[in-house]
Amino acid sequence: MGALLDGIPEQLVLGIGLAAGDGVGAALIVAIIVSNLPESIGSASDLLKSGMHKTRVVLMWAAVALVCTLATVAGFALADAVGSEFAAAANGFAAGALLVMLVDSMIPEAQEKAKESTGLATVIGFAVAAGLALAA
Repeated sequence: MGALLDGIPEQLVLGIGLAAGDGVGAALIVAIIVSNLPESIGSASDLLKSGMHKTRVVLMWAAVALVCTLATVAGFALADAVGSEFAAAANGFAAGALLVMLVDSMIPEAQEKAKESTGLATVIGFAVAAGLALAA
């Protein structure tokens, strides 16, 4: 559910950016990959450990990818009808959903497994994301 709450608005913004014709910044693409890859790997691992069948896990993530792809197409199609305020709101919602998912599940799990290095890794991750955003 967290992947969809984060992914749909994120992909809407991507579609709107593609439709604008200005090109999509490297920061946005890197942020999408960097935030979604560990999320999907960690969630898939947890689902497999809980006993969910591998095929079901793969199908679930394929469904998430399909819905997010459709959100990109919808963002592209809606770009003319919606203003930049919509893109900003969708981006804000995606960021909020990502933070909730990080605080509720990923950070506690990382703290449990990595102990002291969790805080440093989190700060480095945010610094890299901020640097990419400023460079764009």
